Amino acid sequence: MSDEAEALAQLFRALSDPNRLRLLSALEDGERCVHELVKAMEMTQPAVSQQLRLLRDLGVVRGRRQGRHVYYSLQDEHVRAVYATALSHVRHVPAGRRAKR
Repeated sequence: MSDEAEALAQLFRALSDPNRLRLLSALEDGERCVHELVKAMEMTQPAVSQQLRLLRDLGVVRGRRQGRHVYYSLQDEHVRAVYATALSHVRHVPAGRRAKR
């Protein structure tokens, strides 16, 4: 359980970043190339690529190369379910009860 707890903590740390969550949201409807994500995120290509690399290394997203372009998508339905469940929870909890930092 110790290894699983550490892996879960790594996943939650990765998902605690608003930009990474915005990437997941952008990929929720399907595969997108890095250039599309750069435009949607209003971030530089190196910054988006760095976030995608971290998410890919954790098994959250996957990349597919086609020619000079790399297309990213959510890794699987588990990731989609985790994201959807967390989003549902945030929408359910009244804004006044959410922790502020």
